[in-house]
Amino acid sequence: MPVSSDRSTRQDSAPRRIVVLSGDGIGPEVTTAAVALLKDCAAQHSRKFEFLSMPFGGEAIDRCGKPLPAETLDACRSADAILLGAVGGPKWDDLPLGRRPEGGLLELRRDLGLYVNLRPIRVRPSLLDVSALRPELARGVDLEIVRELAGGIYFGEHRSSGANGAGHASDVEAYSSSEIERVALFAFERAARRRHRLTSVDKANVL
Repeated sequence: MPVSSDRSTRQDSAPRRIVVLSGDGIGPEVTTAAVALLKDCAAQHSRKFEFLSMPFGGEAIDRCGKPLPAETLDACRSADAILLGAVGGPKWDDLPLGRRPEGGLLELRRDLGLYVNLRPIRVRPSLLDVSALRPELARGVDLEIVRELAGGIYFGEHRSSGANGAGHASDVEAYSSSEIERVALFAFERAARRRHRLTSVDKANVL
C-alpha cells in the first residue's frame, strides 16, 4: 500500500515501545544486555525505543500470584515488540500445571496469536573453531527453522481419571487445518524471499 512521505516520516520518528519480560533464571541478565545493545543501535540509527519492564513467569507468581498478570498482558497487547528472557525454574516446579511460569508463556502465545517460532541460524566465521560441527560443515550455514507454536499437545485437552493402580491419562495433540495452513504459508513466504528451498521435518518413526 502506498504511504505518503509525511506519514512515513512520522512513523520513523515515533518511539517504539518494547515491553521487557525478564522472567527468571538467566532471563534478567540476558535482557539487560539486550536492552543495552538495542539502545546503542537506536542511537546509531536515529531510532527511539521506549522500554517497559513488566512481571512475567516465576517473578510474576511471587509478586502477583500468577505467571501472566492482566497488567502485563495489556502492556504486551499495546506494545510494538516484546523482549522475553526466560521463564521457569525448580522453585515453581511443584505448582499445578496451569499456575507454573510456563503457563504464562502459553497464555501469552494464545492471546496474541503468536503461532510461529522462527529460529534463524547463521555461523559467524570467527566462531567456526568453537562450533560443534567441523568448520567445513558449519562454514556458510544460513537457514531458518519454522515451528508451529500455538497448537498441538501444548494446547490439547488434558485428562486423567482413576487411582490406585487403575489410573488413566491422556494429552491430546490436535491441529485444525487452518493452524497448519497458516504456518505452512509463512514458511513458503520466507523461502520465496530467500533461496526458494523448503524442507518439511517431523519426528515420525513408530508414529
